[in-house]
Amino acid sequence: MHQPQPQPHISPSASAATAAAATAAAFDFKQAKRRGSYNCGRCGLPKKGHVCQVAGSTPTSSSTPTSTPVSTTTVNTSDTSSSAARPHPLPPLQPYSHLRRALSFDDIDIRCGSPELDLDGYDSPIPATDLDLDNEIVSGGLPAGCLWEVLRRLPPAGLLAAARVCKGWRETTKRLWRAAEELRLKVPPRAQLRFIGSVLQKCPSLVRLNLKMESDVDATMLACIAFSCPYLESMEISTSDKAVNRITGDELGRFVADKRCLLSLKMEGCSNLGGFILSSSSLSTLWLSDLCSLSKTVFNCPILKEISLEFSHQENDTTDLTTMVDGMGRSCPRLQNIHIASVRLSHAVVLSLTAANLRSLRMLSLVLGSEITDASVAAIASSYSRLELLDLSGSSISDSGIGMICNVFPNTLSRLLLALCPNITSSGIQFATAQLPLLELMDCGMTICDPNSENSPCNESGNNEHPNAFNSKLHLIYQKLIIKHSRLKKLSLWGCSGLDALCLNCPELNDLNLNSCKNLHPERLLLQCPSLQNVHASGCQELLIGAIRGQVSDNLASVENHFPSKRLADGSKRVRAPNFLSQQSSVDDKKRRIVGGRQCNVVVD
Repeated sequence: MHQPQPQPHISPSASAATAAAATAAAFDFKQAKRRGSYNCGRCGLPKKGHVCQVAGSTPTSSSTPTSTPVSTTTVNTSDTSSSAARPHPLPPLQPYSHLRRALSFDDIDIRCGSPELDLDGYDSPIPATDLDLDNEIVSGGLPAGCLWEVLRRLPPAGLLAAARVCKGWRETTKRLWRAAEELRLKVPPRAQLRFIGSVLQKCPSLVRLNLKMESDVDATMLACIAFSCPYLESMEISTSDKAVNRITGDELGRFVADKRCLLSLKMEGCSNLGGFILSSSSLSTLWLSDLCSLSKTVFNCPILKEISLEFSHQENDTTDLTTMVDGMGRSCPRLQNIHIASVRLSHAVVLSLTAANLRSLRMLSLVLGSEITDASVAAIASSYSRLELLDLSGSSISDSGIGMICNVFPNTLSRLLLALCPNITSSGIQFATAQLPLLELMDCGMTICDPNSENSPCNESGNNEHPNAFNSKLHLIYQKLIIKHSRLKKLSLWGCSGLDALCLNCPELNDLNLNSCKNLHPERLLLQCPSLQNVHASGCQELLIGAIRGQVSDNLASVENHFPSKRLADGSKRVRAPNFLSQQSSVDDKKRRIVGGRQCNVVVD
């Protein structure tokens, strides 16, 4: 009769010997891992250079702890699991499929409510220690420093995908999330609060946040941002065409008051504010767009330096801009940059602004104010004589207003924008470029315009707001423009359908906009601009586009063929010297290679 084999649990010494042999065999078979310094998952001791002695019973026994104690010379605990004595070297992996959902941007059902849940897909018992970039080695033999430099350049989606590779990569991505100071995130249409919360919870040190919203924005999201980002200094929220911003003025005011570290706030789609009271001792930059019918506006921001308020183009807008500007000037004395875009801008608003006497004002932009005239320019010039940027696009100023601008700002003004100003002629533009030596940017789009063309300002607005001005300019159709400037870098003449001839001698000009210049003749175009990089010629004639490309290539060839010249030994004549005879031949050759590699792009869309 067959004798039964002795069971391992009968003899404790045999059990201990078997467990020790199985453990030793398992670790002899398994290659050493190089994953860094962290604790063992079985006994809690440091894993680096450690051979775990924890063992259990044979696979034939149950999974419950044994009643007979094991010898203390073999193991460190008195109750061990019997499944640990199996001959298989690796224990089964713990299931974490439900945690993987936090790594997907498409899955919105993210479990972010429980504080013990690790959002990187691994509930790690490892303490959050600093990463030793010099000595630590992650899986695969890759130094931790190299992996850190690679992963920190990935976008959020790529970083989440990298966390799925292995345990070492997950630990590195966790440290990256915790060390992140800036996050730019595109929120898909299906995503809501849980998506934002799951991502922001990874970044407790976040300082700058940029959200591109394709879903609706409400006060609950503001509360989530305020809770998840205690050190937030800059926040920018931009909305798509289908997204709706439902934040009210009271909710925005509470958010600004609670975030005492907030320095910059930029938000689009603010059509539901209705009115607001903004009180902050730290806010220095404020951008709000799509405003409409504000009943109350209070700015209690003593260190505010830059403000941009863009109103919708609705005719039924009831915002009192005069009162708003007056209060803004009194409560924000350190303003340096002001931008207001509204069809309700008038001369009275300009007078309220000049009465504030903002000594630090350097940039002033009052756009779409058709009631702003030369008298408004005179008020601005008398109060603010140190402006570096002046934008009066859409106003009714004339060449006389340009003359006042040139008389007051010849030593400070570097950017002048006068687009959509139908009372300005080519003579005023030429005078501005001649009298403003520091000018680097000038926008004169839709100024020299043919009133009979489809893209004239009167046809676009649907009503003749300046009939007398257009009638007086009928004899000025097909004007010529000659500009010679040594520092001008960007010139915009888009929509100047009344421009007939153009001559530019600007060695520093790198961007030229000639879109919709339909009446500009190719034989009357002269471009002496060797630094040109982009020429926009959308809506122009094919002959004009060909002339632009030909002149740009000729300018580039003339620069490339420039070689130094020297006189002969007898001083009879000058000849072109070879490169090897020049003392700076290598430098000149390097410059020619740089110029030759830079080509001008003629953009035609």
